[in-house]
Amino acid sequence: MKIFSESHKTVFVVDHCPYMAESCRQHVEFDMLVKNRTQGIIPLAPISKSLWTCSVESSMEYCRIMYDIFPFRKLVNFIVSDSGAHVLNSWTQEDQNLQELMAALAAVGPPNPRADPECCSILHGLVAAVETLCKITEYQHEARTLLMENAERVGNRGRIICITNAKSDSHVRMLEDCVQETIHEHNKLAANSDHLMQIQKCELVLIHTYPVGEDSLVSDRPKKELSPVLTSEVHSVRAGRHLATKLNILVQQHFDLASTTITNIPMKEEQHANTSANYDVELLHHKDAHVDFLKSGDTHLGGSSREGSFKETITLKWCTPRTNNIVFSSISELHYCTGAYRISPVDVNSRPSSCLTNFLLNGRSVLLEQPRKSGSKVISHMLSSHGGEIFLHVLSSSRSILEDPPSISEGCGGRVTDYRITDFGEFMRENRLTPFLDPRYKIDGSLEIPLERAKDQLEKHTRYWPMIISQTTIFNMQAVVPLASVIVKESLTEEDVLNCQKTIYNLVDMERKNDPLPISTVGTRGKGPKRDEQYRIMWNELETLVRAHINNSEKHQRVLECLMACRSKPPEEEERKKRGRKREDKEDKSEKTVKDYEQEKSWQDSERLKGILERGKEELAEAEIIKDSPDSPEPPNKKPLVEMDDPPPVEKSKGPVSLLSFWSNRINTANSRKHQEFAGRLNSVNNRAELYQHLKEENGMETTENGKASRQ
Repeated sequence: MKIFSESHKTVFVVDHCPYMAESCRQHVEFDMLVKNRTQGIIPLAPISKSLWTCSVESSMEYCRIMYDIFPFRKLVNFIVSDSGAHVLNSWTQEDQNLQELMAALAAVGPPNPRADPECCSILHGLVAAVETLCKITEYQHEARTLLMENAERVGNRGRIICITNAKSDSHVRMLEDCVQETIHEHNKLAANSDHLMQIQKCELVLIHTYPVGEDSLVSDRPKKELSPVLTSEVHSVRAGRHLATKLNILVQQHFDLASTTITNIPMKEEQHANTSANYDVELLHHKDAHVDFLKSGDTHLGGSSREGSFKETITLKWCTPRTNNIVFSSISELHYCTGAYRISPVDVNSRPSSCLTNFLLNGRSVLLEQPRKSGSKVISHMLSSHGGEIFLHVLSSSRSILEDPPSISEGCGGRVTDYRITDFGEFMRENRLTPFLDPRYKIDGSLEIPLERAKDQLEKHTRYWPMIISQTTIFNMQAVVPLASVIVKESLTEEDVLNCQKTIYNLVDMERKNDPLPISTVGTRGKGPKRDEQYRIMWNELETLVRAHINNSEKHQRVLECLMACRSKPPEEEERKKRGRKREDKEDKSEKTVKDYEQEKSWQDSERLKGILERGKEELAEAEIIKDSPDSPEPPNKKPLVEMDDPPPVEKSKGPVSLLSFWSNRINTANSRKHQEFAGRLNSVNNRAELYQHLKEENGMETTENGKASRQ
């Protein structure tokens, strides 16, 4: 927060008119002894608080939270308005406590419902609030005294919180106009006084409260700037617990507070002393205690806050308490603390909150851990008391400064990366800041600022600068260094252009000789990209580097033109490379095809031999059965299958064999094993077999070579 911001001064203006004595109509059970009540005794009727009581309790809760977390430099002034303005305290530090305010409010007493409402107005309190804001506090006086001549630099800002029962929206606008006019008048008076200060900024928070069950006559309105000095916002809230919740939300908004809920607090039950239950306690503190969560993005730790509060709450889990004095605990239990913030319980009167505060005020310290579904626990905070006040300590959950610093090669999460560490060291040496004594002028005659020139040079050197070795090719090549070192200059000489052109020609010669390039193969399978692809990547990256500096001068353009001319190869060169790539692909394919064919052929030969042997065994067994049968005729003379000549070997293909040929051979081989071969085909001559051969032998016929029969 800025020094002496709007939170430095807060003025409460509470309406004390007769209509504030009306009931809020939210009943509270007064007779709580239900179980042990004697029979025949009539229970007490429930009670309800007045609008005045609800307003006072809610405003006191606002002040309690503020005093708990900010015991100094945050001041409150309380004003009660009826027929006049009653200022209950001053800006002095002695009056800034709840005891003084409660005693003053008790002296005022509740509003008189029989008083004349025409004589009462909230305007008296608003005028007194503006007058109070113009008064100087002790802290402002001390700051003005230190600054002496620059005393006007001390700001005077404040906030007015008005709790009333407005009649309509027009009534609210009338109250805003009254405050605006009063600020204007009192600023004129303060300008001519040494004991008053002009109001530079004022926030007006109007809270319209009404009984439960009634319709609101005033509509809500967000913060709106009425003038350069005054902003206003309107809240229409039902009385009772709804008003208390609204003030709890406002105190978090006004003082940048956050909520933390401590879960799984073991506490013994009152009814059963031997048993314990787990409770939750919600605490308010400054939002800086959650800055590590916001940086790391651990917003998933949050949940809904109590009573639907303004901000979500961060949930932390109770750990086993440490020794009575944290200083005398072992060294391993000491934790590196990055901040300590005062806390205030949201429900201060509840038993869990009371037990927790008493436990801590007795000198105990409690470690708090982040709830996690898996992994090791992370202790991020600690609750401990110092001098009778409870603080929430933020513990460093990251690497401690007492440990060794991380290696420069470690990335996020400890992952080792291949950073260009050596190149980065050279980059830092080339861009060191040094004193610039002699003034220099730009082309247009204006003086050149050394800092701007240094920033411009740094921008040129980082237009294209990969951080990881595997993300670049040209910066890993010694042949590109002459070009990369001069292309970042603001202007080039003829010699620089000549060196760049020589570098490009050397790269062309390397490509012609098919020299290897330092291409990273991390994360890739196989041999990586082919040689042509490597050079394409290299030329693309080199073009990106040169194009990043093309607007520096005309000679940078000449370097790019030379690069593009060398990249566009003549047609015969492209055709030669294309033929070479086709020939390499064809050789690789042919070699693979022949290898596959030889494997297929050996498999087919083994399967064919196996089928022939099996058929031979089956025919021999069948012949034995026919021979033993008495009625069976003499079997025909068949040539044994085992004596059949081996089939002619398949001629090795001189060229590539198609996939269709492979598949057909395999299908034919499989089909041949599924049936017994025809005997005529096995004994055929020139694929021709004679029918009824045994009849011809009985008639004395014999066959000739050409298949014609002749009588002997």
